[in-house]
Amino acid sequence: MAIFMNEPSRTFGEYLLIPGYSSANCIPANVSLKTPLVKFKKGEEAEIFLNIPMTSAIMQSVSDDKMAVALAREGGLSFIYGSQSIESQAEMVARVKSYRAGFVNSDSNISPESTLNDILVLKEKTGHSTVAVTDDGSATGKLVGIVTSRDYRVSRMSPDTKVKEFMTPFEDLIYGDETTTLKEANDIIWENKLNCLPIIDKNQKLMSFVFRKDYNSHKNNELELIDSSKRYMVGAGINTRDYAQRIPALIEAGADVLCIDSSEGYSEWQKRVLEFVREKYGDKVKIGAGNVVDGEGFRFLAECGADFVKVGIGGGAICITREQKGIGRGQATAIIEVAKARDEYYKETGVYVPICSDGGIVHDYHITLALAMGADFLMLGRYFARFDESPTKKVNINGNFMKEYWGEGSARARNWQRYDLGGAEKLSFEEGVDSFVPYAGSLKDNVSLSLSKVRSTMCNCGCLTIPELQKNAKITLVSSTSIVEGGAHDVLLKDNRQIL
Repeated sequence: MAIFMNEPSRTFGEYLLIPGYSSANCIPANVSLKTPLVKFKKGEEAEIFLNIPMTSAIMQSVSDDKMAVALAREGGLSFIYGSQSIESQAEMVARVKSYRAGFVNSDSNISPESTLNDILVLKEKTGHSTVAVTDDGSATGKLVGIVTSRDYRVSRMSPDTKVKEFMTPFEDLIYGDETTTLKEANDIIWENKLNCLPIIDKNQKLMSFVFRKDYNSHKNNELELIDSSKRYMVGAGINTRDYAQRIPALIEAGADVLCIDSSEGYSEWQKRVLEFVREKYGDKVKIGAGNVVDGEGFRFLAECGADFVKVGIGGGAICITREQKGIGRGQATAIIEVAKARDEYYKETGVYVPICSDGGIVHDYHITLALAMGADFLMLGRYFARFDESPTKKVNINGNFMKEYWGEGSARARNWQRYDLGGAEKLSFEEGVDSFVPYAGSLKDNVSLSLSKVRSTMCNCGCLTIPELQKNAKITLVSSTSIVEGGAHDVLLKDNRQIL
C-alpha cells in the first residue's frame, strides 16, 4: 500500500515568526548573514562561506557572468547556467574570475591603424571606455598607447580618423612592470590621479590593468565574495549527461563550486556524477546536488558526497512540475523535514551538510522564514530575473516595464538534461513556462532592501546570526483570516494601490 503523509504540504505564506526578546545589542547593524555554502566537519569551518544567504538560480534567464559579478559584489554567488555549450559556459566563468583580480586582463583592445569608428563599435560591444592600443590589436601585444573617452570628441572628428592620431602614446603613459604589487599599483594610481594603470613586461607587452574603480568597489562593497586571490567567486551548473567533459572545463576556467542542475535529485544519475567528482578530484572540487523534498532524499545525496543539498520541487514561479506530473511538496514542509534530517545526519556523522531552499519565495519575509526553518541559504530565480543585471530583455507592456523570465523546462529553454531520466535526449513535455516579471531596477538596491528586512526581523526575534535564528526562532501557523488581517484592510488607501 502507498505511504500517505497525513500532514498538509505547507508553504511559507502559512507561517509567521513570533518576536523574541531583543537586547540593546540586537540592532540590524550587528546582524551577520554569513553562512556556510559547503559541508564541514564538527569543530572545523566550511571552506566556502557566503556573506549573504543568496545564490542565483541555474537558469538562462537569470545567471550569466554579469549577474555573477553583481551578486558577488553584494556577498552572494551565482551559478552560471549549464544549458549552453561547455565552451561558452566556461568563458562566462572565466570572465567572472578575471573581472576583479586586482590585475585585470584587457578585453578591450585595438590596433593603432584602426579608426575612431572602430573604437565606438568596440565601446558599444564591451561597455568599456578604456581601450588598450597594441601593435597587433591583441590583449597581449606590445602596448603603444591607450584611448579613453577624453582622447576624442565624436562631434569634432571624422569617424575615419586613425587611432594612432588621437591615442595617448606610450611615452606619455604611467605604467607598472611585472614586479609591481597590487598595493604599489593602487598607490601609483592615487598619487598620479589615474583611472587605470597598465602593467607591462620587460618587452613592453601588455599583461594587465589595475583600475581605480576596483579599489573603490571593494571599499563600497565590504561584503563582496572573493577568493584568496581577490577574484570574485562564481559557481556553475552541470547536468548528468556530459559531466565528464563539462566539469574539467569549468574547473579549468576557475569555477569555485559546482551544482548538479536537476528537477529531481534522488537518483542514480546524481550518484554517478558525485562518484565521478570524488574519484577524480577527491574533496578538492565542491559540488552541490538536488533537488529533494524529504529526509530520505537528503540522506541519499549526503552519503553520496554532496557538499550541499538543494531542496524544492515545483515551487518556482515558472515551474509547472506539480501541475504536469503531480510530484513535489510545499516548500515550507520540505525545508522543515530536510533540515531535521540534516541535523540528525550531523549528530550521527559529525558532518554538517548545508541545505539550500530553492523556490517558493514570494515576499521578502519568506527569506527569513526559510532561514528560520533551517535553510542555510536560498537559490532565487524570479527574484533576480527582475533586475538590470539579468541577461534578459526589458520590454514595455501596456505602459509597464517588464523583464522576460522563462523556466529551464519551457519550450524556449528546452533544457532536457535538467529533467533527464535516462531516456531519449529530448524534452517530452514542458515543466516550465515562458513569462514576464515586473522590472525592479538594480540588483544592489533591491538586495540591500530585502536583506535590511531580514536583519530587522532577526532582531525582532532576538537573533544576530543565522544559526541563532535556526535554533531560537518561534514559528506559528496562521489561518486564512489572519493572513487577511496582516495586510491593509478596512481602509481606503490614498494611492489607490491594489492589495495583492
